[in-house]
Amino acid sequence: MKDFLTNADWTSAPVRSDFDGRFLRVEAAKGSDFWQGTHYGFHRDSGHALLVPVGEVGSLEVTFQASFSALYDQAGLMIRNSEKDWLKAGIEINDGVQHAAAVVTREQSDWSLSAVPEWAGQEVTIRASWRNGAVTIRARSNGGAWNTLRLAPMNVGTSTKAGLYVCSPERGGLGVTFSAVKFGPPDAELHSAP
Repeated sequence: MKDFLTNADWTSAPVRSDFDGRFLRVEAAKGSDFWQGTHYGFHRDSGHALLVPVGEVGSLEVTFQASFSALYDQAGLMIRNSEKDWLKAGIEINDGVQHAAAVVTREQSDWSLSAVPEWAGQEVTIRASWRNGAVTIRARSNGGAWNTLRLAPMNVGTSTKAGLYVCSPERGGLGVTFSAVKFGPPDAELHSAP
């Protein structure tokens, strides 16, 4: 975590962020979000993403815990080429239920989600693995089995950055505690655990 923080920059600074040598605690600003157009019509790039440059192949795991409660409270990982070319994946509240969610944006955002109410209050790890123009997204809670969430097209190149993110579109006071940010090699195979 310490090496990651040394080289990372915020896309938009959160209300506060504190690192105690082990945990990074981040508080999101009310109205913070990443979304481009689809359905809602708005274009937002005010979320808090802490990112570093990455290579054309690799993986990223982000581990965190939070008390998500308001509509669209969210946190996880982000891979970003620009304001209109990015991917975010993590935990998000929708209709009062915690979901594992992913948004892929190329000019317009899409949204996929799967309810995981049993993960509420648990430590969650989101993993992205990229190579050959595609990103595989997986998630698990409390070190359990990996669940594959998404296989999405995305070009990760020399100007791509990746890391963690937090958003709170509807309220202030969302706090997220990150315990790990790990980069490594890509998954060896789509249908087996990393």
